[in-house]
Amino acid sequence: MKKLLIMCGSGIATSTVVTGAVRTWLAEKGWDKEVTIIQSKVASEVNHIDDYDAVVSTTAVPDNIKDKVIMGIPILTGMGKEKVFEELEKVLNL
Repeated sequence: MKKLLIMCGSGIATSTVVTGAVRTWLAEKGWDKEVTIIQSKVASEVNHIDDYDAVVSTTAVPDNIKDKVIMGIPILTGMGKEKVFEELEKVLNL
């Protein structure tokens, strides 16, 4: 089972929207049983990034974890969201 973290500034607002979109995408691909999604805020997770197979954020993250985080803003805007999903598929090895 893969672990995916979706985070935003508060762990409530934009991460909820992205979580819904990712759940739908996973279900459409038939991968919903292969990935556990955890939703949180950046401040709570910054020291736990390595606990996850993939991380999507809708807010700025510290420089020391940028290379491990996929920016999720395109999922919110709809512009470029397919590239985010392609990257997620690659990182999660689905």
